[in-house]
Amino acid sequence: MTRAASQLVVGLDGARVRAVDSSRLIDDVVLLGHQLEDALWRAEAAGLPQRRAPALVVCGMGGSAIGADLARAIAGERLGGPLVTVRGDDPRPWLATGALVLCSSYSGATAETLACFDAARRAGADLVVATTGGPLAERARASGVPVIGIPQGLEPRCAVAYVTVAALAAAQSAGLVPDLADELAAAARTTTALAAQWGSDSPQNTGPKRLAGDLAGRVPVFHGIGLTAAAARRFKTQWNENAKLPAFWSELPEQNHNEICAWLGEAQTAGLAPVLLASELLAPPSRVRLQATAEALERAGFNPLLVEGGGATRAEQVLSLVLFGDLASVYAAVLAGRDPRPVAAITALKERLAAADSESS
Repeated sequence: MTRAASQLVVGLDGARVRAVDSSRLIDDVVLLGHQLEDALWRAEAAGLPQRRAPALVVCGMGGSAIGADLARAIAGERLGGPLVTVRGDDPRPWLATGALVLCSSYSGATAETLACFDAARRAGADLVVATTGGPLAERARASGVPVIGIPQGLEPRCAVAYVTVAALAAAQSAGLVPDLADELAAAARTTTALAAQWGSDSPQNTGPKRLAGDLAGRVPVFHGIGLTAAAARRFKTQWNENAKLPAFWSELPEQNHNEICAWLGEAQTAGLAPVLLASELLAPPSRVRLQATAEALERAGFNPLLVEGGGATRAEQVLSLVLFGDLASVYAAVLAGRDPRPVAAITALKERLAAADSESS
């Protein structure tokens, strides 16, 4: 699934991975396929009512929001209306459209998502909640809002299967997508098989380990197009949270209308490394554009790395890329000598903001 000009990666044998990833975040990452199966059961058990809505608005932050982007990529042309991600505290103007609102928060205590829930309730919008509990679950149950339960004990970013399936279940409830349960179940089997190939004891030249090695000491910019765009965003955020390293993402064709100029300028001195996410399911014009972009980067002196999704369906392609990127980010953390689990910077910032809110109230 990758094409990269690299030699054997040193320092990513199983013993080294286990020593640095002492809290075993990788154990949650490799369970993506099993989590997809569990998420399908939980979504069905929630018993979401069938209704007709012109759009689905998913309100969430961080790892609780990415599921909406991935769901949109999986649905593709089968999506019968807008599936919008709101990363903030205000879902307007969508509340005036009659859209179904899904509030997604792993902890159930995300301030922005709680604000969106309250705004949607005041507007009389139909609501669904995906969470482990907390104030969000309490407000939902007090208001008779269906709750899709997510298991506790994970890092929010490791609940990607649950928030993705929740978004697709809500979209199906709104009549915006067909039932994709069989496709997701097949994707679960595919990602389980890939996890066995790419896990901590895999050869050091396996795809995710090789990508981590190729990007060591460099700042990656992950590029996606069409169904790979959401995965590019996921690669970036996992690189930030797990490896604690700078990374960016870019979406084609927009990149071709501005950012490409920067790559022809001083990107070499900035230590930037382009990574292109591809899929055999991309439409021919998108494949041509991706190839033309790679060629332009090569002419500028770069060696763009290519990561390709696997499988026969959109769900398999998107979710195999998610697994690949998640594992590569853990291996990048190991190469940097960092435990991938703690996110002290996020915790400290949330505490600072909570204190400011308390002082102002």
